[in-house]
Amino acid sequence: MNSDFQAGQIVTVFRSRLRADADPRYSEHAEQISELAPTMPGYVDHKSFTADDGERVTIVTFEDHATQDAWRLQSDHVAAQRAGIASYYETYSLQVATVEKVSGFPPA
Repeated sequence: MNSDFQAGQIVTVFRSRLRADADPRYSEHAEQISELAPTMPGYVDHKSFTADDGERVTIVTFEDHATQDAWRLQSDHVAAQRAGIASYYETYSLQVATVEKVSGFPPA
C-alpha cells in the first residue's frame, strides 16, 4: 500500500470502454497523459487496469480538490478528454470522491 495515502485526499475513478473503431493513437496518447500526471503539483498516485471484459479503469489520487481541479483543467489533459469523446471511447464514467479513511496491512 502507498504510505502517501491520507484522509482528505481526492480520488478519481475513470472507467471506460474503447470503441471498436478507436483511433489507433489511443495507446500513445494514454501513455503521454500517464507520464504527465505525476508532474502535477499535489499528485499522489495513479494506476490503470483493464478488466477481462475490456473495461478500463484508472484510479488517480491528488492531495486535495485544488490540485485535482488543476489536473482536470490542465490543457493537455483537456485535449485528451476531448480526443476520448471524439475518437476513443464507446462509454466512460467518472467518479470523484474524498477519502474518509485510510488503513492497510501491515500497519504503517
